[in-house]
Amino acid sequence: MQKSIEFYSKVLGMKLEWMPDEDNAYLTSGQDNLALHKLPPGVEPGRIQTIHHIGFVVRRPEDVDRWAEQIRRHGLGLVQEPKTHRDGARSFYFHDPDGLLIQLIYHPPISDKSL
Repeated sequence: MQKSIEFYSKVLGMKLEWMPDEDNAYLTSGQDNLALHKLPPGVEPGRIQTIHHIGFVVRRPEDVDRWAEQIRRHGLGLVQEPKTHRDGARSFYFHDPDGLLIQLIYHPPISDKSL
């Protein structure tokens, strides 16, 4: 849990909002919230608990490249380098400490609502 809290705080700039116990943590970016819950011992995640990736939206296409450099500075590799998509979106992918795939994306229809 602590490794994930440090990752989302130090790398993505989120703030720990509430940690009621050692198995649950709630972080915020000011706009987006993230809940981290540790599974009880002996419980394996089921199919219903799996997801492909989560995404964080940035305001401008150049922010995608800035964030990619920040991720690299923290010694993390990118799963996919920054790329401009056919619809004008720009994004890249990387993993968090637990292996969850994260996308940082500029997406024109909604990026003006990001931080």
